[in-house]
Amino acid sequence: MAHTFESLVIRHTHRVPSPEGSAGEGATAARQFDAALTSVGFKLSAELLERLSGLSEAAVVHTARRTLATVSEMVGDHVRHNSYFIDFPANVPDTEEFWMRCVAKALADDTSRENVLAQLTRGALNLLSLPTYGRYQHTYEEMLAAQDELMASAGDRVTVLHLGRDLDAELTDLYLALAGSTTPLGEDHLRDLRTLAERCADGPQPESIPVREHRAVVNEARLGVGAGLLLDTVTDVLRLACALSGGDVTLQEPTRFQALPRPVRRGLLAGLDAVVAANPAKLADVHAHREPFKRLGERLHPHEYPRWPHAADVFAVARGEKEARSFGSRVEKLLDEYDVTGAVKLLKSAPGKLFRALDLLLRVAAGQEERDAVVAAAVEVAPEVSGRVVLSVREHFHNRERETDAPRIFVNRRGRAWVTPDDRPPVPAADRDRLISALDTEIRRRLPAPRRLLLDPEVLDVALPLSGRATTAGFGVLPRGSLSRVDGELLRFFVYWKQTEVRTDYDLSALLLHRDYSTDAWLSYTSLKAVGGRHSGDVTEAPDGASEFIDLSLDRVRGTYIVPQVNIYAGEGFEEAEESFFGFMLRDRAQKGRPFEPRTVRMKSELRGIGRVALPLVFRRGDDGTWHAKWLHLYLKGISQANRVEENQVSVSKVVRALVEREQLTTRYLIDLMSRDTTAVDLWDGEPVPEEPVTYIGLERPEGLHPDSRIITLENLRDLIPA
Repeated sequence: MAHTFESLVIRHTHRVPSPEGSAGEGATAARQFDAALTSVGFKLSAELLERLSGLSEAAVVHTARRTLATVSEMVGDHVRHNSYFIDFPANVPDTEEFWMRCVAKALADDTSRENVLAQLTRGALNLLSLPTYGRYQHTYEEMLAAQDELMASAGDRVTVLHLGRDLDAELTDLYLALAGSTTPLGEDHLRDLRTLAERCADGPQPESIPVREHRAVVNEARLGVGAGLLLDTVTDVLRLACALSGGDVTLQEPTRFQALPRPVRRGLLAGLDAVVAANPAKLADVHAHREPFKRLGERLHPHEYPRWPHAADVFAVARGEKEARSFGSRVEKLLDEYDVTGAVKLLKSAPGKLFRALDLLLRVAAGQEERDAVVAAAVEVAPEVSGRVVLSVREHFHNRERETDAPRIFVNRRGRAWVTPDDRPPVPAADRDRLISALDTEIRRRLPAPRRLLLDPEVLDVALPLSGRATTAGFGVLPRGSLSRVDGELLRFFVYWKQTEVRTDYDLSALLLHRDYSTDAWLSYTSLKAVGGRHSGDVTEAPDGASEFIDLSLDRVRGTYIVPQVNIYAGEGFEEAEESFFGFMLRDRAQKGRPFEPRTVRMKSELRGIGRVALPLVFRRGDDGTWHAKWLHLYLKGISQANRVEENQVSVSKVVRALVEREQLTTRYLIDLMSRDTTAVDLWDGEPVPEEPVTYIGLERPEGLHPDSRIITLENLRDLIPA
């Protein structure tokens, strides 16, 4: 278990909890550890190297084994990446030539000849019936022997691991950071929070837990140790019940409630009773989740506990036996009567709901007087709205300002995307501009004014992480909508999957689009070579794991956009497979090396969406010829089987266009607001290191900053979002 917790700290913070062990002469072992890390693109900070050097050799080796296992998994080097073509990217055949070669071998094979001849006679051939198609024809070791060594390059990735505090302190800090986050965590981080909450339930707690899903996870742990529950709505109790049943605390997916022990049932009913007794109007919240509440009531048996009558009222409302008019229905009635002023007056009692309705209110307002009332109400309640919602609305109105015929894109919490034409009437420009100005003022008021701000230029175009669901777990992953520069001559995608039970075939493909999003070409198992690209070959089953690669020479690509995608051709979905992930590498042309080289990996993300087509990111060429990646983290529904790049090119191009042409609020926006007369702002390349405390914002933590400095990196970028 200690190893699990150490791994969790390293993954989230890139810090190694202060190694323990007896003093000794560990310098040689520490240098060997550092060299081993280099092979996977990591290195020890000077402080961590010094700490390890003062420990015994056995202590260093113990730390090295655990750390190497963690960082190898972070970049995808914990599995064996074989390629169908043994010397990929060299000697990749033309598609038709390769298929004919497979047919010739099948005809020379006594066991397959008759079946193949029969198919050829009928005029159609199933490639999977060919013995040499879709299955590795060589071992992993044979592939390694056929490849040249990777030559070192100044462009190879180097990620520094820093010295942390002791394990307990690191876990406490991480727990407080995740539980107190002002933005919702993604599913993987939420699972980590559950692990931490169980360990830290008796220790320090965050001052507030603004996100209700996080509160449910923390309440589950608190219930286990007999601590008081954090509840202020009936929905908080429903989320807690979902957590106790291993269900979805976001309430987006139905939960099958388990039979609960009597003490737990008493705790939930007492919590419901206290919430409703303090504010009976909160019974109206039941309407939003009537069915889950009815199912929960069947498990809690409220009739057995007459001392908590208000809890029984919750389930009476869910069953329709007791009236509790919902807030939403009251607003809807006023809008149906075209009473915008009355709706605004009511919505002021729920500031978050008012903000989410601003676009609608401004569109349906009858005249300037009503629009003035809408804007005035928004300005009045803005201080009571969460920073995440204020920023989301600010981003929304920024995109309403831009005139474009791009479709609207909708993305649910699982990354499923769909687009529709944008047929909304415009919001009057003057009202929109007044509202944007007011929102900027409110955000600026909440931001700190550091004396000195050091910036990594690469962080400026990173989209604000307004939700952890706008990204995926992995390494080097940026929030949806972020832009990052692509430096390198060769761009290589990879996908790895391992099936759980049934034959599973994932197909790595790349769609190349023109500036107008029309198709130029594609690379896939049906097009092994195109416009400077090579496909590593089709692997059609993965009982022991399988990998596919696409290699692209960026200077030979004709189009403007490169859209890598993973299509599920057959078998298990991304969430059903034992493991599945995507990533990309950057190399110089002279480097050679194996198909997968961990120190050239720039990004590795888990594939865990519910669609059958994954779109991790898109690469865009600028007018000056430079390439940038824009992060998507999207999934398309696709079809149940045989998804192919040729068939989904239209739907993919529509989704890509909708997100590429949408402008996200970035770190640059917050930094501009933060940069006041009292703040010195420097774009910093690491030299010289300032002696005084600073606020640093960058992709990775630098070495040598004053210990009292505030450091914001990808791992805690959410801390920039004001409460």
